[in-house]
Amino acid sequence: MNDAVSIAAAVREGKVSAVEVTQAAIARIAAQDNQINCFTALTAEAALTDAARIDREIAQGNHLGTLAGVPFAVKNLFDIAGLTTLAGSKINAENPPASQDATAVAKLKQAGAVLVGALNMDEYAYGFVTENSHYGATHNPHDLQRVAGGSSGGSAAAVAAGLVPVTLGSDTNGSIRVPAALCGVFGFKPTYGRLSRAGVALFSSSFDHIGSFARSVQDIATVFDVLQGEDDRDPICTKRPPELVLPQLQQDISDIKIAIAGDYFTKGAELEALAAVQKVADALNVTEYVTIPEAHRARAAAFVITASEGANLHLGKLRRCPQDFDSATRDRFLAGALIPSSWYLQAQRFRKWYRDRIREIFQNVDIILAPTTPISAPLIGQQTMILDGEEILVRPHLGLFTQPLSFIGLPVLSVPIQRPNALPLGVQLIAAPYNEALILQVAATLEAKGIVSAPIIFNPLN
Repeated sequence: MNDAVSIAAAVREGKVSAVEVTQAAIARIAAQDNQINCFTALTAEAALTDAARIDREIAQGNHLGTLAGVPFAVKNLFDIAGLTTLAGSKINAENPPASQDATAVAKLKQAGAVLVGALNMDEYAYGFVTENSHYGATHNPHDLQRVAGGSSGGSAAAVAAGLVPVTLGSDTNGSIRVPAALCGVFGFKPTYGRLSRAGVALFSSSFDHIGSFARSVQDIATVFDVLQGEDDRDPICTKRPPELVLPQLQQDISDIKIAIAGDYFTKGAELEALAAVQKVADALNVTEYVTIPEAHRARAAAFVITASEGANLHLGKLRRCPQDFDSATRDRFLAGALIPSSWYLQAQRFRKWYRDRIREIFQNVDIILAPTTPISAPLIGQQTMILDGEEILVRPHLGLFTQPLSFIGLPVLSVPIQRPNALPLGVQLIAAPYNEALILQVAATLEAKGIVSAPIIFNPLN
């Protein structure tokens, strides 16, 4: 009983109490997190209070939500009432506690989920490794000497290690998908604007998404259904009515047109990463390739826009207390502040052209397959890697295959490919905006075939 849906069913049926489930999660965190470093705050007292309330509601015969009694945690850029929102920075540690929960946190609580804490991340979500100079590196549960990925590294590692069944993170250029792939779990980034970002510390407003991590497609779909819906607190949040995807998971996918991303997405990666895509394609009988034009320019433009927007957001802090930033984050923001406005405007013009080209591709294809990362998890502290015979920097290039997709807000799920005696890899399932249901249907088929899976792998005694 490790998945969220099973836990909620057992709690509702009285087979286990919400308090017992919460106590077990707190005990796991206490026993294991000193080695992984996922959590920056544990809300144990509030969690047990919420769990006790849920048990009373059940005893009174009241209806509870789809996540009744399920422990969850969130990246520490989500507001949690009574807790200071760090966003991975020591600068924010002096801020007053949040007065209310982020909308996504509140929705999960309304569905009966129990918040147990906040999770480590790259400072201000600017990074792909979660080697935080203030709060320490998060370690990959598959190999404690390796990175968990980022910037939502704590969120991915907490699920991979079985500390909690579901977590929330954010994705700007790949910050959900990269750690999901490196830690061997499912990581879902819905369409830009589909889920509310109210109460979430932003990095780049025109890119930022929120999403979830879990060990099953059903858990991902359940959380997505709970989080859907417009929100007046977030002007970007779509007015589109929620589309429940859970009832669609077992539908026949024979009419869904699937292709493999070619050209750019077949270069600059280790053979194992490309083999993971082929494994998924073979399972789905996919042989067609499509070319996503100018993907390398999309990635370059994404760098320009996110660096510019992030620097502008933090310009006051850069002037007031530059010494308090992680040095790598500070340098990237300073570089972003120096980007000419003409570059930013040209990148935005290209963005529109690129969106139109991708729209044309999705007139003939429903789902596109691509690698999530070019390599499996690198070592903590590793600065460079060799790809195609060239030595390149690790940190920026972990987003090689994710940035061209978040650039125009496409919905993407990274599914975990477990490899015996090897580190996990991820494959991206990509769709046109608002076609999350198609992605999850395909993922459910792959899960049923045993092609993708996310077992709990961490054993603190090893």
